Amino acid sequence: MRTWKPLIALGAVALVLAGCSNEAGPTPKGSVGQATSPYALSVKLDAITTDGCFREPAGSTPRGCAKYVTELGSVPGLAREQAGTKHPDLVAAANDLDKGIGAYRDNHCDTVPQPGGACTTALTAIADSLRSAKQLVDTQLTNH
Repeated sequence: MRTWKPLIALGAVALVLAGCSNEAGPTPKGSVGQATSPYALSVKLDAITTDGCFREPAGSTPRGCAKYVTELGSVPGLAREQAGTKHPDLVAAANDLDKGIGAYRDNHCDTVPQPGGACTTALTAIADSLRSAKQLVDTQLTNH
């Protein structure tokens, strides 16, 4: 009986290893090449527009808005993808949003401890263009 125990244990290990040797689980599916739906973009915009940096850009501490601006980084591209050639107003809003994000980054606003100046101007421009983009995407949803 002694020889069977090691053989059974070895067989069990072999079965476990055989079952997972070629499979690491489901492969994540990226959004590369996939069109963004107006609904998905709307959900993202709904989430971002709850941030205090969006609601009160003039009173927000610029360095406290770094995460908010980082989260916005993909929005212009997603909006342009959604707009295609059918919605030039959304492309314009995406371009404006890109400019605001660029101004925030160029002025190193992530280090500025007090509201005012170029950083507040950038945050206000971001909020305005984000508001425009959101309205346009929401309009697309109601027209579908």
